Amino acid sequence: MKKITLIFLLSLFLISCTQSEKKETIVTMTSLLDEMVDRDAISRFPKQNFRLKQESSYSRASKTPNDTVGWFVNQDFNRKNKEEDQNFIRTEEINGQKEWVLMDHQGAGAIVRTWMPFLNAKKPNTTSIIKIYLDGATEPTLQGNMLGLLNGTGLFPFPFAHKSLRSAVSFFPIPYAKNCKITVTEKPFFYQFTYREYDEGTKIKTFTLEDFKQENALIKEVGEALLTPEKITEGKRFALSESLNAGEEKSIELASGTKAVQGLSLKLGNYKDSTVTRSVVLKMEFDGKETVWSPIGDFFGSGIGLNPFQGWYRTVENDGTMSSRWVMPYQKIGKISVINLGDNPIEINLEAEVGDYTWDENSMYFNAAWRGEYPVSTRPFSDWNYVTLKGRGVYVGDALTIWNPVKKWWGEGDEKIWVDGEDFPSIFGTGTEDYYGYSWGGVSNDFYEHPFHAQPNSNKYNKNNRKTEAEFGDRNTQKYSTETRTRALDVMPFGTSLQLDMEIWSWTKCDMEYSVGVYWYGDAKTTSNRTPNPETVKQLINTEKKLIN
Repeated sequence: MKKITLIFLLSLFLISCTQSEKKETIVTMTSLLDEMVDRDAISRFPKQNFRLKQESSYSRASKTPNDTVGWFVNQDFNRKNKEEDQNFIRTEEINGQKEWVLMDHQGAGAIVRTWMPFLNAKKPNTTSIIKIYLDGATEPTLQGNMLGLLNGTGLFPFPFAHKSLRSAVSFFPIPYAKNCKITVTEKPFFYQFTYREYDEGTKIKTFTLEDFKQENALIKEVGEALLTPEKITEGKRFALSESLNAGEEKSIELASGTKAVQGLSLKLGNYKDSTVTRSVVLKMEFDGKETVWSPIGDFFGSGIGLNPFQGWYRTVENDGTMSSRWVMPYQKIGKISVINLGDNPIEINLEAEVGDYTWDENSMYFNAAWRGEYPVSTRPFSDWNYVTLKGRGVYVGDALTIWNPVKKWWGEGDEKIWVDGEDFPSIFGTGTEDYYGYSWGGVSNDFYEHPFHAQPNSNKYNKNNRKTEAEFGDRNTQKYSTETRTRALDVMPFGTSLQLDMEIWSWTKCDMEYSVGVYWYGDAKTTSNRTPNPETVKQLINTEKKLIN
């Protein structure tokens, strides 16, 4: 009898193991495409744990913040005829041809964002061939013109890949099980390759052209979803239509229980003062903790004034309606408030769609915070902290608004992102402009938009009033500009901490205004160094009125 029982229990154990193996999730091109448009997924810490890393042409002279000279060197590119420029990994000779190695990651991973600029501000062409070798193959899995492969005119279709302002940007996922090496056949100029580094043992199905062709229907479906995100109508609607006097705050209580805000929209009454997008503040509390405090222009990515654009997570419409599609879960209670820090009454119309949500051990709270400062001197060079986070979470985006008082270009500063206490940033960029998906920013402040990044506010020129490049003439990037970037496959998980700094680097000495809205998901105990700051908001409103006039 004991023997029969032992055999029975052993059989159950083997069946259980077999079922577990069947349920084991494998990261594939298909699963990553599905994840790209899965709004619930971003609200949970990744089950297949990874850290976001980047290879770029950042200046190799930048080694430590203690070196106040080398840390801010702007030599983050390679000149074709300058042997001393060595901002790449190495060179190799393959089949008799010299190739420059830009990335050589050992381990399981997935490329989730690429950025390569034009070699000339007005000439989007190159003869350099980019080659992507996967899992130790001696022949590249992918190859093509350095720009054409990654700008939406080649293998990867728009909007996954596209021509941004004077650069080629691609978000198409390229997973690999063992390693990934990327080379070019001519000395590289600027470059960025952002990739996921998965934990050892993560099961990955390496990208193949055959799989790519088989998923043509899914690729088309996901691309259409990114370009035309559906309006959130599921769940119960909660509305707040009120007139807010100066200094007044009004709130709505959301449905109790385990729920999530699936969609949020806010429209203000008629107004002439463009700084109202700074003076009206959105506040949210979930399960008794305040997780959102941000001026609405920074929260919705509009910046100063209403600047229409459409992205995957946020939309600002021509009629002034601002909406977000971030999933904001809670376990018991939720509350949304609107605060008027301005001098005049304002009409508000707020709507929130609240639906059911399954909370598990990986679920996190949505957070949004704000920082603003004026004046910010461009000399000496410095790092301006967006946010520092402590605890577990996932960083998902930001919106930067600046005031530039001079014609000369302001955006050479690199992003520097430290994760989990590392000694050197996981991500060290090549310029503020490149972080937000364009290049040669000193040429113009032209409008552009994409599902994951945009420049909606550009010297009053918006999508309905575009300037040609010739009309900009003298490379004037003066006045207000807003740059925004949100993340899907390139989200940044952190286990204990994350610090995001942006270098202040202008071509001239001046005083600028900097303000940023930042977005992340975190556990209840995760903290940030950003706290509500109504006095600074009021100070900047007064400053902005003077600057605008």
